[in-house]
Amino acid sequence: MKSIAALHDVVTPWSDGLEPSDAELDAIEREMPLIEARVALLDAQITVLDRTPSVLDERRIRRARRKVLAARRALTNRAAVVRVSMPGGAA
Repeated sequence: MKSIAALHDVVTPWSDGLEPSDAELDAIEREMPLIEARVALLDAQITVLDRTPSVLDERRIRRARRKVLAARRALTNRAAVVRVSMPGGAA
């Protein structure tokens, strides 16, 4: 049996344009508290997938949910302040 992999061009050729821009890196940095809170919530939920949650597990999940909501609120408020402070209402 012949391998056909060598007969095809690379699907996604490497180019210099694949690196994230400075603006994209800044956006990721601004969203990092929310990303970390979501990871903590997911970790807490994964922990109890195969067993009945204990009182401590339930507390950990509630705390993680509150952190996600707080991070989301802070990110939304920060975005609203930026929109208000820009002249002409431009975002």
